[in-house]
This record gives sequence, structure tokens and C-alpha cells, in this order.
Amino acid sequence: MTVDRQSYFICTIPRSGSTLLCHLLADTRRAGNPNSHFHEPSLEAWCSYYNISRNDFPNDQSCRQEIFRAALKLGRGTSNVFGQRLQQESFAFFLRQLSAQYPDLETDTARIEATFGRTLFIHLTRYTKLDQAISLEIALQSGLWHRRGDGTELERQSPHQTPTYNATALRTHIAVAQTKEQAWRDWFRQQNITPLHVSYEALSKNPFEIRDQILTALDVALDDASNGQTPTAKLANDTSIQWALQFRKDHPDLVTPEMSAAF
Repeated sequence: MTVDRQSYFICTIPRSGSTLLCHLLADTRRAGNPNSHFHEPSLEAWCSYYNISRNDFPNDQSCRQEIFRAALKLGRGTSNVFGQRLQQESFAFFLRQLSAQYPDLETDTARIEATFGRTLFIHLTRYTKLDQAISLEIALQSGLWHRRGDGTELERQSPHQTPTYNATALRTHIAVAQTKEQAWRDWFRQQNITPLHVSYEALSKNPFEIRDQILTALDVALDDASNGQTPTAKLANDTSIQWALQFRKDHPDLVTPEMSAAF
């Protein structure tokens, strides 16, 4: 028996392939407009994002109600399904706002579904934490975060800078990623959620197959879903490979199988 879903949340951490997945789903025009609709942990930032003035409302509850209404409209796009990407660093604030909005509801999932309807939770993770750390450090140093499928720049956050190897930064990124992933697993367990698990490794290898798996879980028709060029391209290159080799050489005690490079 199919359960109707009004929304889906992609629960993830940086450099796990969420931009690719969001574009794949948005391009179908049937699975909403998934994005980080509540990215900044600040009510003022939410208001700014949706062009809402906090001063126009008698209290924060009515302001949040309007923010959620605007988010639902944007996140549905031309479809009937709301798509949302959630990163761990802003998740606690998001939950606090829902708790303040629905103080009589007892669980996070009840508050989420009171706002966004019946929700599918997708846990998007990257198994190779060393690869993830390298991807993050290169993005931070180079300023380039994403390329389009044709190779042109999609997102740049700072002027170009040639990345230099930094083992300390990589160790930190690995530890932070592990902590954030555990936080997602703990929350799923606390809320009795069985998420749909998607790995970066599977997504990068079979992007349209993963997209269709999610569409099926949402009970969205697959009839004319195109399988053309992927909307984003991998950024891994020779630098990524060399950094992975160097890190494994210098820190053999830290490199477990799930950290091995898989470029």
C-alpha cells in the first residue's frame, strides 16, 4: 500500500552530493524545488530570504507561520510535493522554531508533519570520509563549490586560490563529519524514523537510478523522466588523488576502509 507523501527532507552534511540530488529531483518538475530553505540558523535570516518583515507581525508565531507558508510555496515549485535539504549545523535551530510553533505536539516528526505534511526522510551520506574531507578542504581553499554538468562553474564562494595540502584540516573535517553523521543517526532513532538511505557513492555512479528510487518512494510518476546529462559534475581531480595518497601514507592509523579514496 502506497503512503501519500506531501514532502521529503534530504538529511545530510556538506560534500555528500546533495546539490546533484536536489537538481536531479527539481529537473523532473514533479518533485518540488528541493533546497536549503532554512539554511541560516536565524529568524531574521529566514525573513530576509523570503522577503518578509518581522515587524509586520504581532508575534514570532505568526511570523513563522508566514515563513513556513512562503517556504512551502517555493519548495513545491510547480508540483504538489515540498522538497527540503537539511544540514546538521542549522537543524537544531530549525527544530527549536517548530517546537515554539507547536508547543502542544510531543515529537519533532509530529511538528514537521504538522507544517509540511506526510514526510519522507532521506539520509544522504558519504561513506568515504577521507574523500569527503578532501572535497570540503579543496572547496574552501579554491572557492569553487560546484560545477555544472558541462563543466562550467555553478557555485563559487571566493576568488580562485590554488589549494595546498593540509593534513590537520583534513583530520578535523573527518572528525566533524563523523560527529554530524552520528547526530543524524541518533535523531532518526529517537524519532523512530526509518529513513531512505542514499549514499554519495551510489548517487555518483547511478544518479538517475537513485532519482527514480526517490520518485517511486514519493509515488511520483516516472513516465517521461529524462536521463540526459547530469546537472552537476564531480570536482575530484589529480589533486584529490594526490592528497588522499599523502594522507594514507602519513596517517595509516587513521585511515579505515570507509576512508579509502574512491575517485
